[in-house]
Amino acid sequence: MKAVIIENYGGREQLKESEREVPAITEEQVLLEIHATSINPIDWKLREGYLKEMLPFDFPIILGWDAAGVITEVGSKITDFNVGDRVFARPATTNQGTYAEFVPVDQELLAKMPDEMSYEEAAAIPLAGLTAWQCLVDFSEIKKEEKVLIHAGAGGVGNFAIQIAKHFGAYVATTASKENEEFVKSLGADEVIDYKEQDFSEVLTDYDIVLDAVGGEVLKKSYKVLKQGGRLVSIAGQPEEEEAKKYNVKAGSHWLEPNGRQLQQLAELYTAGELKPVVGNTFDLSEQGLKDAHELSETNHARGKIVIQVK
Repeated sequence: MKAVIIENYGGREQLKESEREVPAITEEQVLLEIHATSINPIDWKLREGYLKEMLPFDFPIILGWDAAGVITEVGSKITDFNVGDRVFARPATTNQGTYAEFVPVDQELLAKMPDEMSYEEAAAIPLAGLTAWQCLVDFSEIKKEEKVLIHAGAGGVGNFAIQIAKHFGAYVATTASKENEEFVKSLGADEVIDYKEQDFSEVLTDYDIVLDAVGGEVLKKSYKVLKQGGRLVSIAGQPEEEEAKKYNVKAGSHWLEPNGRQLQQLAELYTAGELKPVVGNTFDLSEQGLKDAHELSETNHARGKIVIQVK
């Protein structure tokens, strides 16, 4: 099968097209023929070696964390899925990621794609959509009419977070550039803070939840907008315990847990018209395609998700 791999940490030049063996599956896995995958910042951060202690994979590494495609083989203990099913997943990636034509996936991580969902849309959802869901629902226990601030609302996680928060009946503010104001409003944002012109911590007060996807000073300032007992969850840094105690808020960082059941809930929101994956740019599964996709992701200014078309 065709795959794009890295054999050393470093820049985009490490991405190499390669022929690999089609992976074997266990009795509790399916073999998924990938039609589309997508790019996440973790891809190039791992490629650069920033995460090598957290994710100590062995070379060669096939990067990639999102998969949408068709099941071509099922293990002997598979009960809920069949050959030919259109599915999507955030596989439990080790060295075998999704920059490839085939990937093994554990049954409990799979979700069935709605008939009307494209492979590109499905590939945009798993990592970013599940991250947004788990930050808002699992960590923050979002409730109707709460006030939620989502940083970087035009980004991969942010655009899903806006839509999920609106599904739960929240009032949503988000930070974005002036160029993305109409875009994030189209997703459901009630209030948009132009981060280039305004300091959100001086504009917003009495919020119940902040989802931080930026880190640094943005994370530090986020305590100021929360009410007593509010919740601050970051995917870009580790909130300080002393600050959380000072402001009397629940604060923590979140690392995604793959979950097929939750992914199916996101599919149901899609069918109901309450969740629309935003596919910003598409590239092909090739050495140059992945280099170009990584280059765009590294700007931190991609709108929506960057998708890789495999078939």
